[in-house]
Amino acid sequence: MVPQIGPAPAVRNPAHLHLPGVPHIMRVIFMGTPDFAVPALVALIEAGHQVVAVYTQPPRPGGRRGKELTPSAVQREAEARGIAVRHPVSLKPAEEQAAFSALEADIAVVAAYGLILPQSVLNAPRLGCLNIHASILPRWRGAAPIQRAILAGDPTTGITIMQMEAGLDTGPMLATLRTTVERKTAGELTAELAEKGAQLLIGTLRDLAVHRPVAQPEDGVTYARKIDKAEARLDFAQPAVAVERQVRAFAPAPGAFFEVDGERYKVLAADVTDLEGEPGSTLDDRLTVGCGTGAIQIRRIQRAGKPAMDAADLLRGKPIPAGTKLG
Repeated sequence: MVPQIGPAPAVRNPAHLHLPGVPHIMRVIFMGTPDFAVPALVALIEAGHQVVAVYTQPPRPGGRRGKELTPSAVQREAEARGIAVRHPVSLKPAEEQAAFSALEADIAVVAAYGLILPQSVLNAPRLGCLNIHASILPRWRGAAPIQRAILAGDPTTGITIMQMEAGLDTGPMLATLRTTVERKTAGELTAELAEKGAQLLIGTLRDLAVHRPVAQPEDGVTYARKIDKAEARLDFAQPAVAVERQVRAFAPAPGAFFEVDGERYKVLAADVTDLEGEPGSTLDDRLTVGCGTGAIQIRRIQRAGKPAMDAADLLRGKPIPAGTKLG
């Protein structure tokens, strides 16, 4: 792991950070939705900050039948700790903005919340709004920075604590922390960055007066567009290294997949091999699959409606012989 970068001299300090002092214990509004955001919420509470409200996405259909309304991971954590939860479908209505302002927060912390924050919301907390973003900005601004970093073969990624403004992840940076990507899946990297982001957040808040905002570089901007489930279909015409990245980028969800005889198989782990063969065809009876260059050896797999298992276990009950074309 490369050490944290920051604090650094400011090139511009937003007006709402020109304060005579920053309180040790703050009134915080927390805004987040998925598992990635939970460690930051827990860290704020354990550091002694007063979380006056949690904003999260409304409960969505889920459960075993896909119809039961399921609260977000952040909502479950907040309610278990007795914190008031709000889940408006939009923050644009004047009454929502007034309710937000009425909380009289020192600061708002945002982590994968899922809604655009209007300028009046950004301005409401006395110290503004901070975002925990899962990349080293300005690379991978947007919705899916972890998956895009893996797909691109980035050797490192990390966390940026950013002062929010109206643009998409364009605000000045207060602190960053890097980590290696290696052969981590999106799930593994998300869990790691969630914990590191929580730690970096608490350190930044503790020394907020010296973490001066630094403008993002103008060079190196990339955008991490939202993942389309169609992208998870394995493209065996690509080099094997790119196919293996697909597997890791979409593990555990939505799951990189191929189809045989109309049945979908999710691939959860694979290795690159130096074998060569027709792209998309199995080269043996052990699920070695030819790619544009090289091949991949599938190690972990899941049939639709079945538990995940090692490929060897699957093949004992469901052989996929050499020469099978995967679609």
